Amino acid sequence: MPKEVYRSAASILILRPISVCAPKGCGTRYQVLLLNKPRKRDNWQLPQGGVEGKESTIDAALRELKEEAGIDGIHVLKKSKCVYQYDFPASYRRIRPDHVCGQRIEYVLALAPADCVVRVDDHEIVGHVWVLPEEISRYVKRKEYRDFVKKLVREAASCVPLD
Repeated sequence: MPKEVYRSAASILILRPISVCAPKGCGTRYQVLLLNKPRKRDNWQLPQGGVEGKESTIDAALRELKEEAGIDGIHVLKKSKCVYQYDFPASYRRIRPDHVCGQRIEYVLALAPADCVVRVDDHEIVGHVWVLPEEISRYVKRKEYRDFVKKLVREAASCVPLD
């Protein structure tokens, strides 16, 4: 029996600056892009997809961002050292014709311009939202993944000032 393997995937955390004013003054905050997949559970996530051939994580993440959200022309801040690995549910495994047991996702952190326009295909991705870091919990329901996304946002703070 062939050895089970994890699919190599790439994902990208995109930050977009917005100007905000509060009683204490004005400044810049950063929103995170979340995409909506047409499924019942775990439907909000960062742009992501499989790494093809000899693609680098950065190249795969940028390609997936273009395919899923129609975005290009962003500034890559860095490749994260964080990796998210999970097993596919048994129900999904039964319909896969291969020995892929789950996914191993590597991450890229990037900055989009304030006027960044998102264009989803309304098939693979059916919606999008830009959220402040404290709003991520309204969309990402699986605690483990939500905590992971928040960890990526904190890591991005080392590259871009977050209020």
